Amino acid sequence: MDGKKFYTGRGDSGYTDLLGARVPKHHPTTEFIGTLDEATSQIGMARALAGTERTKEILLDVQRDIYTIMAELAFVSEKLAEKYRIGAGHLEKLEEATDAVAADAQIGREFIVPGDTVPGAALDVARTVVRRAERLGTALAHGGELKNETILAYLNRLSSLLFALGRYEDRAAGIAPTIAKERG
Repeated sequence: MDGKKFYTGRGDSGYTDLLGARVPKHHPTTEFIGTLDEATSQIGMARALAGTERTKEILLDVQRDIYTIMAELAFVSEKLAEKYRIGAGHLEKLEEATDAVAADAQIGREFIVPGDTVPGAALDVARTVVRRAERLGTALAHGGELKNETILAYLNRLSSLLFALGRYEDRAAGIAPTIAKERG
């Protein structure tokens, strides 16, 4: 290491920096960013466990998009650069990937029980974290604090993609999904 400390101590009093403002660590935007950080970490776990290169490539793209979202949220409006904004192109790419994966996974209409394969289960956990992030984002949007509602649409579509990828990974492993309702 070049002598620089890895920590600053600036957060010891319970405040953190958004780019252009200092806010309490429990601020709703900070909570939203933290949950997105958790989501991308869980997506990274799913990527590490994935059995197919297709899933790994899609998830890496998604992780990069989530970092763009976190950067967008970290800037105050006056300092936000266009390169740190999620837009329609990101959403379209996600929808195309979801449609293609869902078609290949041959997803049925039943509810499934997560856990048939390790990669599928990791993707299901990632999906639940993304859903929680989406709920936090809707609270910000409904309170007038989230200006780019494409973020909400992106997270909504992302949870669908993660579900589809979970079933794709299960199918690639030769495992049929466990249906939630027992057949009697």
